[in-house]
Amino acid sequence: MAKKLVSGMLTLAQLKEKVESGEIETVVTAFSDPYGRLLGKRITGEFFLDSTAESGMHACNYLLTVDMEMDPVPGYDYASWELGYGDFHCLPDLNTLRLATWLDKSALAICDVLDEHSGQPVSVAPRNVLRRQMEATAAMGYLPQGGSELEYFIFDETYSGARAKKFVDLKTFGAYIEDYHILQGTREEVVNAAARKHLSASGVPVEFSKGEWGPGQHELNIRYADLLTMADRHTIYKQCLKELAGQVGLAVTFMAKFDETLAGSSCHMHVSLWDREGEKNLFAGKQAIGPVSGSDEFRWFLGGWIAHAREMMVFYGPTVNSYKRYQAGSWAPTSLAWSYDNRTAGFRVVGHGSSLRIECRIPGADVNPYLAYAAVLASGLDGIRNRIEPPEIFVGDVYTAAGLPQVPHTLRDAIAALDGSAFARAALGEEVVSHYLHFYKTEQAKFDRAVTTWERARYFEQI
Repeated sequence: MAKKLVSGMLTLAQLKEKVESGEIETVVTAFSDPYGRLLGKRITGEFFLDSTAESGMHACNYLLTVDMEMDPVPGYDYASWELGYGDFHCLPDLNTLRLATWLDKSALAICDVLDEHSGQPVSVAPRNVLRRQMEATAAMGYLPQGGSELEYFIFDETYSGARAKKFVDLKTFGAYIEDYHILQGTREEVVNAAARKHLSASGVPVEFSKGEWGPGQHELNIRYADLLTMADRHTIYKQCLKELAGQVGLAVTFMAKFDETLAGSSCHMHVSLWDREGEKNLFAGKQAIGPVSGSDEFRWFLGGWIAHAREMMVFYGPTVNSYKRYQAGSWAPTSLAWSYDNRTAGFRVVGHGSSLRIECRIPGADVNPYLAYAAVLASGLDGIRNRIEPPEIFVGDVYTAAGLPQVPHTLRDAIAALDGSAFARAALGEEVVSHYLHFYKTEQAKFDRAVTTWERARYFEQI
């Protein structure tokens, strides 16, 4: 099947034409850090063509070990003061070269992170973690495809204004729950219409946007793709939304739970396995699995994904805040059960035939998509290799069910589950698991030392 051309993607020859004509002056050349943020350089179009496209660029290897504030964190094997914080090599993946139409005269390319000396992929770099699982999937004869279904809140605040208010008493752009509302959605088109337009013109094809279950909350869905391409699109989508909001004096957040009284923001992940050519959905089949007509691959992939969900949870809930989202009746799951077209389940199976897929409702909007999709593939492939059967389909309200395994309640619980997982070490590698255990433990320790607004409000006067 011929690969469909995606609007906004560029070849080097096309970039050269646009640089020579003055249409493109800058190429944003970037990679994902462990949080999923884009880090990198803005390179002139001429220098990108003359040098960077072929030879890459360099960046300090501390960038895979810093925390949110960019502080160097001790205790990593990969990079440290003792090792001198040298460089790694960033080589643009030219399959990701695209226009970035929301920026002035700009293009964008995502890099693979390579060791400066050996030229081999840096094992702990998020995109490389996913790429290894993509290779493992291909070796089994499959092409994994899927889509990130991201939600976000829009605020009638600037980022600098929110910071000055210490992120307290922030005003959402909407005043009421706007799930599927067209009227309130019209008011938010200042951000969402621009996002649909610019993402679609920048190699991230959009399907639709809609209001969600919070004031100022929206969801914007992009077309499914192979999971490495999807993770790239997901990362660019978040960058684009934040920059578009900033351009019009607003802000968006992808926090999983920005306010305990409002809905959380999810990243439902839809995944299926296809043949190598992407022509046939291999989840479709003739076996009756509950109400689903599915295949062995569907059954076992689902079984592995559920079986390993707790031990891989840090990759679906990477922050302390992630776990505030898992509340009964909140549209976020609390139990590890599967059902058909049932939004109370952690694993919601939807579609039929060529559209049959598994929707995991556990990840929040704060996920790093490279790490989350890597965890999905490692789990599902283990299910196929070991023929792991899923539990019985659940029918009814999962929130009120007794006896089901639960989603971990805290980041601390999820860290402990990963730490005790022989499966994760075998599937991802000891180096990767050790690196991210330290990363998430650092995040937890930062929170443990923090004095929160809640504590001051509760104890300042009355204790």
